[in-house]
Amino acid sequence: MGLFAARHRYILREILAPFALGLAIFTFILLMGRLLRLVELVLNKGVPLIDIIKLFVFLLPSFLVLTLPLAFLLGVLLGFGRLSTDSEIIALKSSGISLYDMSKPVLALSLVVSLATGVLSVWAHPHGKRAFKEQVFHIAHNRATIGIEPRVFNDEFDGLVLYANDVEDNSGLLKGLFISDQRMAQEPSIIIADQGRAIPDPDKLTLNLRLRDGTIHRQLDRKKDEAYQIIDFDSYDVQLDLGSQLRDISERRVKESELSFSELQSLISESEGTQRNAYLVEHHQRLALAPAATLLAIIGIPLGIQSRRSGRGGGFALALMVFLAYYLLFSFAQALGAEGIMPPWLVMWLPNIAFLISGIWLLHFTAQEKKMTAFERFDEWKRRQLQRIRRRRLD
Repeated sequence: MGLFAARHRYILREILAPFALGLAIFTFILLMGRLLRLVELVLNKGVPLIDIIKLFVFLLPSFLVLTLPLAFLLGVLLGFGRLSTDSEIIALKSSGISLYDMSKPVLALSLVVSLATGVLSVWAHPHGKRAFKEQVFHIAHNRATIGIEPRVFNDEFDGLVLYANDVEDNSGLLKGLFISDQRMAQEPSIIIADQGRAIPDPDKLTLNLRLRDGTIHRQLDRKKDEAYQIIDFDSYDVQLDLGSQLRDISERRVKESELSFSELQSLISESEGTQRNAYLVEHHQRLALAPAATLLAIIGIPLGIQSRRSGRGGGFALALMVFLAYYLLFSFAQALGAEGIMPPWLVMWLPNIAFLISGIWLLHFTAQEKKMTAFERFDEWKRRQLQRIRRRRLD
């Protein structure tokens, strides 16, 4: 029979449902960390909902790089766990179908998931991060310019109240400006200017309001003596606070992770020392993440069979434990590579090598009908705990 015979399609159906469910749950959990902050921008800052949706779309590749392999591991564990619990693995083996044959459709699907993870890791992830940062600045810039209405006291900026007698929509020129600056509580100031214009700085994610032909009135804090200062100016810049929510989101961007693959390769050849190690770690990390789904599937098949009595809750826990072990090894490898303790090209691939060897051994171990004592002990411990609970209820 071909690769996708009836038995293979049946196994795939067992895996796909928990895979899709796990992908939705894990991605939603990661998005929840940003959800409240982004919703606050809509409710409190008046950011259009369509702009927030764009932010979610740009964030998705960062999360899917992690959740795709994790969800696939969960699907494999739950799928093979269910087949083993209902003795369908035994029935398939009695029909002359080996565990290696059952693994074929899983490994074929894992290659597709690995390809998708590779595209996300190498291309979509850095592009999404860069687009996210640009969208954040776009939101901030619009809030600072379009949000200013003429002949209205605007208090959108922390510590500032801004009044403009006229706003030119086409040029963004503000005329007849009155600004109350309370950011320095001990020395509040009043700024009056004939005109001003918002000057964006995309790199620092800041907006400077460049004022022309005006006066600053400032009450100075001189403890015992009261002093009042008046300053005339031809040009004066006032930095507008774009809001801590927008700054916090943007400042979490890691520079290396925003670079395209070609940019990384150019910088690796041009840089040296610690900075070169950082670029090399990022370069090999993107490549090493691609086969994660396949490596986790090789481990997930025997673990799903061995832990057949754990149930769905046990499958979730086991998937998280295995993925956490993989992630911790990856993080440790990053630290070793960044510090130059080990060559980045070698250390970033060691977690994959370790999981590949472990997975092949576990698959061969399970194919020989051998049982892992760790799972048997856990099942025995769980059985005893359930008996104790039942006894307490009867008493």
